[in-house]
Amino acid sequence: MKVLVIGGGAREHALCRSLSLDPDVSSLHCAPGNAGIAEVAELHAVDQLDGDAVARLAGELAADLVVVGPEAPLVAGVADAVRAAGIPVFGPSAEAARLEGSKAFAKDVMAGANVPTARSYVCTTPEEVDEALDAFGAPYVVKDDGLAAGKGVVVTGDLAAARAHALACGRVVIEEFLDGPEVSLFAITDGTTVLPLQPAQDFKRALDGDEGPNTGGMGAYSPLPWADPKLVDEVMESVLQPTVDELRRRGTPFSGLLYAGLAITGRGVRVIEFNARFGDPETQVVLARLRTPLAGVLLAAAEGTLDALPPLAWREDAAVTVVIASHNYPGTPRTGDPIDGLDQVAELDAPHAYVLHAGTRQDGDAVVSAGGRVLSVTATGADLERARGRAYAAVARIRLDGSQYRTDIAREAAGE
Repeated sequence: MKVLVIGGGAREHALCRSLSLDPDVSSLHCAPGNAGIAEVAELHAVDQLDGDAVARLAGELAADLVVVGPEAPLVAGVADAVRAAGIPVFGPSAEAARLEGSKAFAKDVMAGANVPTARSYVCTTPEEVDEALDAFGAPYVVKDDGLAAGKGVVVTGDLAAARAHALACGRVVIEEFLDGPEVSLFAITDGTTVLPLQPAQDFKRALDGDEGPNTGGMGAYSPLPWADPKLVDEVMESVLQPTVDELRRRGTPFSGLLYAGLAITGRGVRVIEFNARFGDPETQVVLARLRTPLAGVLLAAAEGTLDALPPLAWREDAAVTVVIASHNYPGTPRTGDPIDGLDQVAELDAPHAYVLHAGTRQDGDAVVSAGGRVLSVTATGADLERARGRAYAAVARIRLDGSQYRTDIAREAAGE
């Protein structure tokens, strides 16, 4: 099978790594990719938001499957263009991707599907914003209605800060605060059959102890030893299957990766948000634990034959990923700094720990930083404590001037 992956972050590196290990994949390509992905796939220059250009590239490569990684190309209709060219594609249509592209649309779908979520208001004027903030009180939860690369949400006890964010966004969803731990649960679907993956937990705040500003994610782990063993079944029944059924009923079937961000509240599971693609950095740990070869599962979703697949097989090992971010992230990051120590990790820590590239590029013989989140250092082990130790041992070998990372990823779950 020839596979083309669209994107260039750590999520796409994780996807490419898994696909490169799949015996059914004979040829692996990525556009635009990054310095790490270049080690396992052939890179191609393409505007990933240009559906016609992506479809052309897929045709030139005679790709048997296109996997669209990031949300922006999905919302821009890239998967539609590839489908129109007659090439199987893993990723929802632009219409179905509105589940992530518009918080208001997602709330409407959840209401139609009777999916449990936070009470909310959609606001477009300062008066509506003030009424909603007053109705819910602190802590305030304000979400940009559109895509914001995981940074469009503000949760704060500061009324002035909440109001300022709301007015800066234009159209916002303001909702009640959901207490309790958060869980990410991915499901692969062909629009009818839903195949849940293993749950993970990520860390959104920039600093230890969940302090600092919201980010795209600073680390993740799986499995969740504290979670109810029936959690996946419960979420399948109350959230994932009803949402897929509702979208199909509306004439906009969702085929691809449905990501449910959940809060485990005192009143039960509630949906915080939906995403229309693999989450970053949770993908790094979920795929590290997946034993079933990936390509066949993604192709079955693209071709509508998921119901014919056997159950997914999972490794017993735990997985932890730690994000190394550039100076000043999540503000305007400093880029162009050389990254050292990658060879040491490959030599000394493999196969239990490895580095997935996010914001990197090749500069001559050197690999340099090229974004806010630069690397995802991922490790596996018999339990979370061992996986965590291996991840941080590998992190310690990486040298990137001014870089930052959290030191508490999975610490509490590991019992440390």
